[in-house]
Amino acid sequence: MVELIVGKKGKGKTKVLLDRVNSAIKHAEGSIVYLDKSTKHMYELNNKVRLIDVSAYPIKNSDEFVGFICGIISQDHDLEQIYLDSFLIVSKLGEDQDPSGALEQLDAIGKKFGITFVISICLDKTEVPAAFQDQISVAL
Repeated sequence: MVELIVGKKGKGKTKVLLDRVNSAIKHAEGSIVYLDKSTKHMYELNNKVRLIDVSAYPIKNSDEFVGFICGIISQDHDLEQIYLDSFLIVSKLGEDQDPSGALEQLDAIGKKFGITFVISICLDKTEVPAAFQDQISVAL
């Protein structure tokens, strides 16, 4: 399953995402992973959340990013939720590419393995692909 937090740059998506992950860890029975483009928010995360700095890995495109996600899932059978900040950057999509393909793959992976993906994406609500409009949980 995919949940989206959408809004243009500087609207506060990261703060919403951090608040969500820190409240989710209190009730989680499994593990939670937070993927970001740097370790900048390390001290804002609960220490039970595993932070992964995606920029440290040689990911070149969105297909490699999805493979990276599958690798994380394969190593942790207790994984419940994955939080992705700056989705267009960490997934190597860029602001001019359509995120539909990557989001569809993550949605299918989430359903297959019982993992919720909470994704912050730098798009206005109107720019989100039609297939994912009903998965917007926060629009800023």
